Amino acid sequence: MRRLQLLQLDSVPAVIRTQYMPLFSRLGAYRPELLDKVAYTDDRWFEAWTHEASLLPVETEPLLRWNKARARNGQGTWKGLVALARREPKYVQAVRDEVADRGPLLASELSDPRPRKGEWWGSRSLGQQALDWLFRIGEVGIRRVGNFEKRFDLLERIVPAEIRNKPTPTETEALKTLMVRSAAAHGVGSADCLVDYFRLPKRDAKALLPELVEDGRLIKTEVEGWRKPAYRHPDAKLPRAAKRSTLVSPFDPVVWCRDRAHALFDFHYRIEIYTPEAKRKFGYYVLPMLHQGRLVARFDLKTLRDERVLHVKGSFVEDGEDAAEVAEAAHVELSRLAGFVGADGLKIERRGNLARALLRVD
Repeated sequence: MRRLQLLQLDSVPAVIRTQYMPLFSRLGAYRPELLDKVAYTDDRWFEAWTHEASLLPVETEPLLRWNKARARNGQGTWKGLVALARREPKYVQAVRDEVADRGPLLASELSDPRPRKGEWWGSRSLGQQALDWLFRIGEVGIRRVGNFEKRFDLLERIVPAEIRNKPTPTETEALKTLMVRSAAAHGVGSADCLVDYFRLPKRDAKALLPELVEDGRLIKTEVEGWRKPAYRHPDAKLPRAAKRSTLVSPFDPVVWCRDRAHALFDFHYRIEIYTPEAKRKFGYYVLPMLHQGRLVARFDLKTLRDERVLHVKGSFVEDGEDAAEVAEAAHVELSRLAGFVGADGLKIERRGNLARALLRVD
């Protein structure tokens, strides 16, 4: 986690909740409840809005206060939340007071959740919106329970006092530190890569790069094949070889910046969850496979929990790759993933240009 800096959260459980996958991809099988313990019982990590909803070490909290201040001013957050806070300040304060008195609470446990109908918010109550606003401005925090439900509590009961009492960095210094941490997580990246990691304000963050280079906190460099300049962390090391194979989540830092994945691996990747089924090229929930330093294949996967199988709905190898070699490595990794998600085996469909080779291995 110190190396990754953060884990992105997502509610789609097609294979397994996305926050569990990056650690599996790097470490192999582990007990997912350990992550829940560290994040939601021990409070060593906390949830914040940065690369979307994310888990970060609690020590990061001071570096994100600028983001909460911007939200209070109506910047960088959903307009509907800002409108609610300005329209219903007494109600928002009442929700905050109830969390203080009775928390932690689910939104449904509020004494006055105020159900509201409307196309934009759907079934979300005013209470849920008020809690989300309080989360975005740093008044409350979140502990996940049960089926990924949010239980809200005062942030001061999640982030330890010794961290909350630390001086608040200026926005400029916070952005500089986060850019350097992005570089540490990446090793090397373009300005766009570094900004995307913590979803920083593009213009303000990029403007700080010359000073970071001048101060030696980043090293300006070139990457073969890139037109844009790159920035390397001073401690980044080039490994002698990349021999591992592993499957990665659609929300893994290796691929979440789609332009970076294309620039590094010549790998065109788009998540198709929100694409109509008839228009999907590869599938609903597609995991790329990293093999010997290349992204060589992708798999449309779903965990069939009732059948206790990992359903390989589609298998696709990249142009120029050896299908037989990739299939051998992929079968090992798919079987490892099956064990991790509690499946007893694989169910492989004949869809995709790698399916035949994969079935031969199976």
